[in-house]
Amino acid sequence: MELLIGIGALISLIGIAGIILSILRVRQARKVATDDADLKARIQKVLPLNLGAFLVSVLGLMCVVVGVLLAP
Repeated sequence: MELLIGIGALISLIGIAGIILSILRVRQARKVATDDADLKARIQKVLPLNLGAFLVSVLGLMCVVVGVLLAP
C-alpha cells in the first residue's frame, strides 16, 4: 500500500502544478486584457485546465486515503 500512497502523492503534485499553472495564466490574462469581455474570454480558456487540475488532485488524494486505510 506504500506504493499506492506514493503514486497518489505524485498524482496530487501534478494536479497542484496544474492549479498553479492556471493561476499564472489568469494573472497574465488580467494584465493583458483590454476590457471585461476580453478578460472573460481569456479566463474561459483557462477554466478547463483549472477543473482538470482539481480533478487530478482529488484523484491523487483519494489514492492516498485508500492507501492509508488499507495499510496494516
